Parts: sequence; C-alpha cells; structure tokens
Amino acid sequence: MRDEDFEIFIDTFGEATQRVEVPTSSIEKWRGKLPDQLLKYWQQEGWCAYANGLFWTVDPDEYEDLLDEWLENTQLEQLDAFHVIARSAFGNLYVCGEKTGESITIASQINKIFALPKELKTKDKKNLDLSIRSFFSFIEPKDFNPLDESGQPLFERAMVALGSLASDEMYGFEPAIVLGGKMLLENLARVKLEVHLTILRQLATPSLPFDHIDIDKLMYP
Repeated sequence: MRDEDFEIFIDTFGEATQRVEVPTSSIEKWRGKLPDQLLKYWQQEGWCAYANGLFWTVDPDEYEDLLDEWLENTQLEQLDAFHVIARSAFGNLYVCGEKTGESITIASQINKIFALPKELKTKDKKNLDLSIRSFFSFIEPKDFNPLDESGQPLFERAMVALGSLASDEMYGFEPAIVLGGKMLLENLARVKLEVHLTILRQLATPSLPFDHIDIDKLMYP
C-alpha cells in the first residue's frame, strides 16, 4: 500500500508510463546505504518513468561513473558517499547521500550543483527516510520542465518534435548552454544521457554553492 507522500506524488504526476522491476539483489545491495523508505518505493513501484518521461526513478549503479565525474574535485567528495536516485528528461540528476539523504541536485545543462547547507548535515534513520518522503511529495512537473527564451515550457513540444525518450536518453541543447547556446526548441536534440552529460562535464567545471561554507562544520558538527 502506498503511503500518503507517494500518493501525493502519483496524484501530481500520474501513474508510471514505463516501469522496470527492481531485482531483489539490488534492494539488498543498497540496504544500509540508501534510506529504507526509498528501497520500499523501489519494491512497490520499480524504477519508473513518470509523465511520459519527464521524471525518472533510476538504478544508482548505472550512474555511479557519471556522478563521480560531476563530483570530482569538489568538496562534496569528502562529505558523503552519494548516489543518483532520479533524473529529469533534461539531464538533471537528483542525488542521495548515505549520511545526508536526498540533498543534492546536479543541473547539468547549466553546469551547476545545488544544495542547501542544512540538508548536507548527517541525518538519523528517521530523517533519512523523511528526506525521501519529502522529495516525492513536494516535487511538481513544472520543476522538471525548463522554459525557453520566451518563457514557454519545453518538454511537451520536445516530445512532439523529437519523440519520446528511452531510459538511456535525454533532451540536450546543442550547442550547450555553457558554450553560449540558447534554450530554444530548435536547439534540442534527443541524445544518449551518459555521453551527453560526460561531454557537458568536460566543457566546464560546475559551480557549487560552497564558497562561504565551512565543510568541516558539516562533517563534524
């Protein structure tokens, strides 16, 4: 039976439009590393696409190398062991720490990593689970649907123009935003997610919100 938080998520996004059963071996592999609440959702729901591929829950194993690239040489490497638990159609990665819970967003198209200091503190089991429940109950489709230069949402138009995404695909801007490209429908392409995000990471170092934060205070409060 779904809990209230996931019911809110389903009411907002609708039932899954693609689904893969999560193997028992994956559940057991991640037990003790990812919050129990997330593993419960995996068991009940699988790894899924929602809203026709606007938002996806994912297998962290498939994103470990990619995440390592994006977090390399950042302060985050020393703070926690992080894993990707969800992604958007446009290549945003939603990241859960083993000690900090769901706490980081990698906005790959604009080369930024977002996190709030208060969310990067070590949490107990109850609050690790709460970070997952809060993530699913508070997100909305508009959070994953970027606006073009005229302020119009892109996802539905991209799907019509380029077709629906496979589980290893995303909509990417060509030329990349970091190279001066514009957020226009005609600049979108349907690309392989891992390849495209690797290229974006190589183009520029992502900006972090930690310039004035003492990371030691987060690690050793």
